[in-house]
Amino acid sequence: MAVIMANSSLSYTKMALPYIMRQFLEEVVTLVTDENGIILHISEDYAKIIGLSRDEAEGAYCYDVIPRSRMHIVARTGKKELGVPFLMKNGEYVIIDRLPVHENGAIKAVVCIILFSTEVLTTQKSVYILDNITQELQQYKTDLKKLRGSKYSIENIIGTSPPMTAIKQSLYKVSQTKSTILIRGETGTGKELFAHAIHSLSPRSHQPLVTINCAAIPADLFESELFGYVEGAFTGARRGGSAGKFELANKGTLVLDEIHLLPLQMQPKLLRVLQEREIERVGGGKTIGIDVRMIFITNQNLLELVERGLFREDLFYRINIVPIKIPPLRERKSDIEELTEHLIGKINRNLGLRITGIDLEAIRLFGLHDWPGNVRELEHVLERAANICLSGQLTLDCFESILDRVYGAELERINAPETLHTAKMCAERSKIVEALASSGGNVSKACKGLNISRSTIYEKMKKYAIDAASCR
Repeated sequence: MAVIMANSSLSYTKMALPYIMRQFLEEVVTLVTDENGIILHISEDYAKIIGLSRDEAEGAYCYDVIPRSRMHIVARTGKKELGVPFLMKNGEYVIIDRLPVHENGAIKAVVCIILFSTEVLTTQKSVYILDNITQELQQYKTDLKKLRGSKYSIENIIGTSPPMTAIKQSLYKVSQTKSTILIRGETGTGKELFAHAIHSLSPRSHQPLVTINCAAIPADLFESELFGYVEGAFTGARRGGSAGKFELANKGTLVLDEIHLLPLQMQPKLLRVLQEREIERVGGGKTIGIDVRMIFITNQNLLELVERGLFREDLFYRINIVPIKIPPLRERKSDIEELTEHLIGKINRNLGLRITGIDLEAIRLFGLHDWPGNVRELEHVLERAANICLSGQLTLDCFESILDRVYGAELERINAPETLHTAKMCAERSKIVEALASSGGNVSKACKGLNISRSTIYEKMKKYAIDAASCR
């Protein structure tokens, strides 16, 4: 079997397996992946259970087609998992074995065999017991995750543009290790959401997720916040001492937001923790071993801070093991419409409103804006508009601030009359002047002719410096 799985090529696996082995893998409900979690073989019955054809499943990453799959984890640890209850995609519980396949001491493949499902257990009592155990286990895990885990998952990351798709695919992989991650991106890009998603995808998802904002802690309290303290360590220390963030996050994930604001005197102490994986409480001499996955977040270029002497170079290279850069909204404008739909739903739930959507002209306007505040700015703009409209569809009239910023900026920096935006504005101004002239300067008649509201025409007249009296 080890020799058979040595090559992770899908075509090699299909062609090189002896006939008797192919028959065995087909008759037994099996799944075979390579050492990276790529599906090499899936039996017809297994494929039916997950609701895919064999062609769709084979060659795919196991976690993508089988949620909560641990094949890639077994490949990494080399530990077999026997008699494990597993909830399939179709809602059916099965009992499975996961077996690593070795060659010359290295893991080359993992085989999963479904031993039996709850439908074929011999007695009704066995079914009842297994169902209850698995339901209770799932409930305990769910409750524990609510209490200690992440608030967001990868489903909360909205966007299907190429850069966002690439990042989401990478999250599945990096979440499975405990390597240190540095998430960088502009303000408002949702960096903390990505940190939560990594934790929720990881084997640590039912362990604590602890977040600390380096900007919110006074410099003199940093050490006790991170490392904890023993009783009597300083005036006002709690009786019995207190655990720090590292201890609270043990076996789980610790997120340090705005890491660029970590005081210089704390940086060598953090470096030691990253290297030794142990801490000492303030005032204590006992070292405490920790098992914590660390994620760092910043909106700054740390290399520039290193050059200016504001951040230690050795610490930078120690936290920059797995860098993830979140693209600004201006670099993924194809996601704006999907983000807008998601945010309107969120605003309706939070404010109890009944906004039904947004018109196409407003979406086009959003595509012209650079969004310096990124997704956070988009949410605030939509919430402001929702408070004006309260219900129905959000139209172009609801986004006065964006109109002024987009077209005002264009008027200032574009002088060529043939440019598209300038031509559009010239045409709009000309139409308004023409309508006012034909109505003898009567604004109400001009509104009817243009099929716009009085508030809109006054807004346009102000924008283009049009005097109704001069149009008579």
